[in-house]
Amino acid sequence: MQPLATGALQKMRSTLADSVQYSLPVGDSEIPLNALLGQPIRLSYQGAINCTACGRKTKKSFSQGYCYPCFTRLPQCDQCIVKPELCHFHEGTCRDAEWGEAHCFQDHIVYLANSSGVKVGITRGTQVPTRWIDQGAIQALPVFRVANRLISGQVERLLGEHVSDKTNWRTMLKNDVTELDLPQLRDQLLQTCQAGLAELTERHGLQGVQPLPGAEMVHINYPALQYPTKVVSFNLDKNPEVEGVLLAIKGQYLILDTGVINIRKYTAYQVTLFA
Repeated sequence: MQPLATGALQKMRSTLADSVQYSLPVGDSEIPLNALLGQPIRLSYQGAINCTACGRKTKKSFSQGYCYPCFTRLPQCDQCIVKPELCHFHEGTCRDAEWGEAHCFQDHIVYLANSSGVKVGITRGTQVPTRWIDQGAIQALPVFRVANRLISGQVERLLGEHVSDKTNWRTMLKNDVTELDLPQLRDQLLQTCQAGLAELTERHGLQGVQPLPGAEMVHINYPALQYPTKVVSFNLDKNPEVEGVLLAIKGQYLILDTGVINIRKYTAYQVTLFA
């Protein structure tokens, strides 16, 4: 094998096509991955992690690529990123008001997706369809366009009382997923949550919570020669060498004949990619 790139690992980049097109940023390089299907590859961890924000060395990665000081200081690492209904911008306590205005006060999409069964989720409008691909969804359907991240979290929480907001990642990676009638599930869910949605609409206005009844369902196909029947996960912190034949790419996972690795989990790790 020959080294293709060395440097800090970043989450895979993707483009929706007949089969999702993936590339892997490593340092200053971006390696096309679809062409490597069926070939042996190796990912070698060099034993160093440099914070993706400030660049300092850190023994442990927090919130996918940050050192601890940045984790406790930066707005993108705050609890409201995971639970947007906890947004505290209106209280004047946002870690960085300018960042919050740029990232949180823009249109968000509340959607249904099918990664391992139906789930509800949210994403910035600019992250469609990337968010669905990152989750390994085979189907996705926008349900609402809302005015900001806080409202998206409130809608998600309401719908989440009746639909999961989690993905079974092992089922997703095995591709043991049956296609669903998401429009029908959407209609049933909206009927069930009618009273709560009416209250949110009254609170935030028609421009704050906009239903998307005409949205088309998106189908997503992933590059794959074979999916695993048993999922064994690699851990770079325990074993710095990941090697095997690349059989599939789904979500943020490389699926090898020897196991799977969640690339996003190891953001900011210094690695060398061989093929």
